[in-house]
Amino acid sequence: MNIKAFLKLLNRYKWILILVPITAVVITFFLVENLPQEFNSEAQIATGIIDQSKQVVVNGNQNMDYFKTSQQFSNIIERMKMRRIMSRLSYQLILHDLENPKSSFKPYSKKLDSLSSAQRLEVIAQYKEKLKKNEVLSIAANYGKYQLYDIISSMDYDKGGIEKKLYIYRPDGSDFVNVSYTSNHPDLSAFVVNTLSTEFIRSYGSDVNANQNSSIELLDSLLKKKELSMNQKNASLKDFKMKNGVLNLDKQSETVFNQISQNEDIKAQAIREIQSNQMAIADINRKLRSNDISSGGSSTVDNKTIVNIKNQLKIANDAYIDGNFKLVHKMRVDSLTRILDRLSARMSDDNVTNPQASRQALIQQRLALETSVSQAKGSIRSIDNQLAVLKAKYNTMVPFDAGIQNYERDAELATKDYMTALDTYNQNRTEQNIALKLQIAQLGLPGPALPSKSILYIALAGVSSFSICFLGLVVMFLLDHSINSSKQLQTATKSRVLGSLNHMKNNDLTIRSLWKDHEHNPEFAVYKDLLRSLRFEISSAFAKDNTKILGVTSLKANEGKSFIASSLAYAFAMMGSKVLLIGGQVNATNSDSKELAINQDFEAFLVKREIQTEDLITVMNKNSTQTSLLEMQNAVTLRSGFEILRKEFDVIIIDINPLSDINIAKEWLLFTETNIAVFEAGNTITDQDRELVDYIKEQPGFLGWVINKVKLENVKG
Repeated sequence: MNIKAFLKLLNRYKWILILVPITAVVITFFLVENLPQEFNSEAQIATGIIDQSKQVVVNGNQNMDYFKTSQQFSNIIERMKMRRIMSRLSYQLILHDLENPKSSFKPYSKKLDSLSSAQRLEVIAQYKEKLKKNEVLSIAANYGKYQLYDIISSMDYDKGGIEKKLYIYRPDGSDFVNVSYTSNHPDLSAFVVNTLSTEFIRSYGSDVNANQNSSIELLDSLLKKKELSMNQKNASLKDFKMKNGVLNLDKQSETVFNQISQNEDIKAQAIREIQSNQMAIADINRKLRSNDISSGGSSTVDNKTIVNIKNQLKIANDAYIDGNFKLVHKMRVDSLTRILDRLSARMSDDNVTNPQASRQALIQQRLALETSVSQAKGSIRSIDNQLAVLKAKYNTMVPFDAGIQNYERDAELATKDYMTALDTYNQNRTEQNIALKLQIAQLGLPGPALPSKSILYIALAGVSSFSICFLGLVVMFLLDHSINSSKQLQTATKSRVLGSLNHMKNNDLTIRSLWKDHEHNPEFAVYKDLLRSLRFEISSAFAKDNTKILGVTSLKANEGKSFIASSLAYAFAMMGSKVLLIGGQVNATNSDSKELAINQDFEAFLVKREIQTEDLITVMNKNSTQTSLLEMQNAVTLRSGFEILRKEFDVIIIDINPLSDINIAKEWLLFTETNIAVFEAGNTITDQDRELVDYIKEQPGFLGWVINKVKLENVKG
């Protein structure tokens, strides 16, 4: 956002920013000068929703649901605004004024004042009847003898009239609901808040009790149905048990199953005992059949061996003696002696016990084991008989189990339903006893007059009117994409701006009058200075590139390029340059050597190659029929013609068609050496113009833009 440009806009419209707020303040002052005084009264209702001292904790639950709490307060506030409650307030307000005409809250309206004394009595009776029946005030009240609704509305006592100045709210985080009302009478404000609070508490308590009683009656009926169903299910279970002789099927079946398990364990133990005894008997038989010394079977063999060794020892001794005590015989005698000693020692150890006695013990042990096996086998038969009896008894319980489970399940579900209904019933009973008890914590009292709001209204009128005007200017500035200064044009085109020329209000302006004015008209003086600056820029470009032919074009027609081309011709003539102007804005006269000369046709020059030169400025007209330049002569001929003109004149200025006539403009631009484009201040560059801007920027020899018809205050911008 261009702050400088915006400040200029504000400066241009400063009187609007000053006069409009002043006018609004003055008008508001006279409108609010005689505003009536206002009085406010406020009543407080204690709800007990937040106050823990007024609550009874049920089931130890002390957690506060803030969402539920907020919803409860919202419900209370909305219920206070219900038409049923507001209707009772309306009836009491109109009855107060009718019954107390000298101390009425408001002056009687035309409808009320038009009633006679007798008619007022009838109206009072009808209002009391509606109040007694708790009827809601509606437009239907007009269909009787008297227009009761219109009478109340004329006094602004209807729901809409009261709610204009009624404010019901909950102070932040408090346990109270505040009822505030503002009116032109202090007693009226107090009467409204107190009556509305009282009527609401009465209605709220009545509605809550009615709803709770209805709920309790419904729950009581449901509880009785659940109790009857529970008793029926329990009676059916009892009859089934008595009919089938089942006291406690679960425990009985469990006992029988335990007995079966115990007997099967005893049977398994007996089988293990039989198997172990049979293995022991087989082991004893194996010992009795073997030659084990402990059983007396190998003692004879050992005795024979000893006898045999002794005989060999006797033979060895004889050989030892007879052989003259040779060492070999000595060694044999010693070896046999050692063998005999070992056998004798073993025989002495083995014969500590009596082998016959051991054998007899084994035989007795076998007999005892065989007796145990027989006894165990007998006990298994007894156990099998007992198991058969127990299994038969258990199998008879299985059919009853499925049936009794159905009865027990039905009885259990019926009992749970009954207990749930009983809990709900008791909870509602408890909630009814501890329900919210609304009460007026503070009555509304007549108060002093409120501070006058006249100053506030006046200030608001001034600030709001100023803000509206200011925002209007901001919007106008933001929506205004027009280009009014060199800087804006440079930013929009992203190319150089050679200079600017100010706007001149004289519609009959001629070049001669412009240059003959000697500082009498400030617009002319500024224009000539700016034109000289533009001439300097172009002369510098001519000297730098050794060029003479200047093309002057514009984006659109009527942007002043022809006048600028003529002005530049006069400006160069003022320097003593011999100037040729092709096209341009011509005001022909020969009274001065620097004045624009009599016009000649450029097309005639192209044919005859003859030109009548003047003192300093020679003018050639272009064909005004938009004829193509290349259709008159080919490019080579045209270039040779321009070369003749280039040798004849110091400066050649061509007023080229606007770029909107792009076909004609392109042809003329082929023969120019330098170009400038004119843009009229106040215009905008559209998307279509962007293509033309890019085209002229790409042309070789393009010097830049000249912004024309700039307001004096924007010339330096």
